[in-house]
Amino acid sequence: MSDPIVRIAARGDGVTSSGRHVAFAAPGDLLLDDGSLEHGPAHQAPPCSLFPMCGGCQLQHLTDRAYADYCASRIQGALSQHGLTADILPAYLSPPRTRRRASLRALKAGGKVVIGFNEAGSNRIVDMTECHILHPSLFDLLGPLRRLLASILPVRRVAEVQLTLLDAGVDVALKGVEAEGYEAAQALTDFCERHGLARLSLDEGFGAEIRYEPQPATITLGGTAVGFPPGAFLQATHDGEAVLVSAVKEASMGASRLADLFAGLGTFALALEGRVMAAEASRDAVLALKSAASAAGRPIVAEHRDLYRRPYDAGELSGFDAVVLDPPRAGAVDQVRELARSGVPRIAYVSCNPATFARDAAMLASGGYRLCWVKPVGQFRWSTHVELAAAFSR
Repeated sequence: MSDPIVRIAARGDGVTSSGRHVAFAAPGDLLLDDGSLEHGPAHQAPPCSLFPMCGGCQLQHLTDRAYADYCASRIQGALSQHGLTADILPAYLSPPRTRRRASLRALKAGGKVVIGFNEAGSNRIVDMTECHILHPSLFDLLGPLRRLLASILPVRRVAEVQLTLLDAGVDVALKGVEAEGYEAAQALTDFCERHGLARLSLDEGFGAEIRYEPQPATITLGGTAVGFPPGAFLQATHDGEAVLVSAVKEASMGASRLADLFAGLGTFALALEGRVMAAEASRDAVLALKSAASAAGRPIVAEHRDLYRRPYDAGELSGFDAVVLDPPRAGAVDQVRELARSGVPRIAYVSCNPATFARDAAMLASGGYRLCWVKPVGQFRWSTHVELAAAFSR
């Protein structure tokens, strides 16, 4: 007797009506008696020949509609565990080949260099000969990087390769390589000039050292060019960032005094109208935001503050019309506890983890806030990583 797939679990397995987990199944598929799958209308042929071996994607077998439903269901399920409901808006999915940052691994063995993501559940690197998620500016560098690493990567040592698309080109950071002497230095410079890099940094075991940066590396946020410190955070896609910014502006509409907590380089602070106080734990990010805001004449006060150790208390928050917060995956328990005690009329919450968001949302609800709506955002296309923006009001 066949068993239908009714949903996708948080880690990407299909789940049947009887509770069985089935890898690479889609809602509407049928699990047959012999263990095979009969595909339904939500199942598509994966576009990439490396799927599912490559660990970069887990859900390429889902149609766009099924993937959007998965993103929404992750949020609904997390909220329901805390007794919460909300208006879940249609999910936004970043198109293929738009990811502008990636952390890859490289290995030199068997006379060649392989670069890519790890195989799912393994330390084996899958050589990225094809990719449907990376921006072409990043993917096109992989061939040249293989040739460069052939000369500076020791045999059987795993290197980390971080790629970020900035205003003037790609920012490349390599860790675990060795490039000593004049010839190696010249080869690095030639590589950077030949491929128009914005910056190249090497970490040979003593921290990142910039080896090439013809002009200050920047990223434009809210129409303002901001210096981009090596290793700084950036939303995964430009279009996904725009959707999150639009949602935050809607959630805080009309506010003239705003606080942007976990502000980073100013993704939201630089896009908001009114006077903004931006708090961030990274000193380099704060200095970059201060400099950019000053140069652009923006009314932004940037404060270096670790909100996990020193959250703003309810009294400090009382002077704001709206608060924006975009914490790391762990959420912001202590800061949210103070927000729940505050009188701030509106909160825009951006999250990369539905589970910790739901936990924090429950704290806000217990403090008298209403969860108005949630916007799912799938920047990490075909992965189980779901982001969101939400609006709360009193």
